[in-house]
Amino acid sequence: MTTRSLRLRRLRRTALTPVSRRRGAQPKVVALGGGHGLSASLAALRRITGDLTAVVTVADDGGSSGRLRKELGVLPPGDLRKALAALCGDDDWGQTWARVIQHRFQSQGDLHEHAVGNLLIVALWEQLGDHVQALDLVGRLLGAQGRVLPMSAVPLELQALVRGHDQARPDELQTVCGQATVALTPGDVQSVHLVPHDPPAVPEAVAAVLDADWVVLGPGSWFSSVIPHLLVPDLLDALVETKARRVLSLNLAPQPGETEGFSPQRHLEVLGRHAPKLTLDVVLADEAAVPDRECLADAAKRLGAAVELAPVASPDSASKHDPELLAAAYDRIFRMHGRIGPWR
Repeated sequence: MTTRSLRLRRLRRTALTPVSRRRGAQPKVVALGGGHGLSASLAALRRITGDLTAVVTVADDGGSSGRLRKELGVLPPGDLRKALAALCGDDDWGQTWARVIQHRFQSQGDLHEHAVGNLLIVALWEQLGDHVQALDLVGRLLGAQGRVLPMSAVPLELQALVRGHDQARPDELQTVCGQATVALTPGDVQSVHLVPHDPPAVPEAVAAVLDADWVVLGPGSWFSSVIPHLLVPDLLDALVETKARRVLSLNLAPQPGETEGFSPQRHLEVLGRHAPKLTLDVVLADEAAVPDRECLADAAKRLGAAVELAPVASPDSASKHDPELLAAAYDRIFRMHGRIGPWR
């Protein structure tokens, strides 16, 4: 048995929490991602299960998160805050707190554009000295319908190898540093990696993946929110070894910058190159966003997955997921493709 396998077994044995051990009438679901894509997935998933864990990327270096990270040396809290807000209930308490933690100050001073939730999370990190305990406490305050965990306990830098980042030299490869820069790069992203290259996974995140019934990847910024989870070795090992079924939710449209011009199948090809050992069970896509269903089915098959097409876009915006429609699609997938489970 390899050293990494032994470490993974130890993480699973020591990090199991009351949340991850709980058995009930609902599927245990872990959703991985960051930003608005993960928020969309969580807003849907909380409608169909109360046993939900979000594992969030921690490579953001822009905006309020970037300023706090630079000044205090903390994890970027922004994507964690967005995930907590997405898990807030639809009652007055939940929606009030969701608005409060998302509120940004507007001023001429240092507080300008800082989000209330970012400051709250960082304050609790400093008070408690424990990332997971602090996030659990914020979740209880908000009445969040699920748990939020960072994928790593150290701030990470995202770096990308980009062809044509300098538009004057379209064939030249260049390393682009920083999630905010990668997300908006005008070139063709070839690959991404993290610095440090072998970051430690949060043990509770590894345990949640290993103990899940379903793992959901995406939607979200492909290179800066989805793929980074596959670059944390212990987390990738858990994704490969878990007995959970794995569903990948595709974006409704290419993202300007990092995936400009990408077809749905190219998203799968890129993911497969970054994690060749990872297999999937289901690829979920909006039927209106797939111009070539046969090519997508072929790409999914190479990852071991079947394609499920469903209308999941908001009636008001073809680029945004509708929480109710996405929830219905996830629920159908869990019932049609899942093993016989206690939620049946």
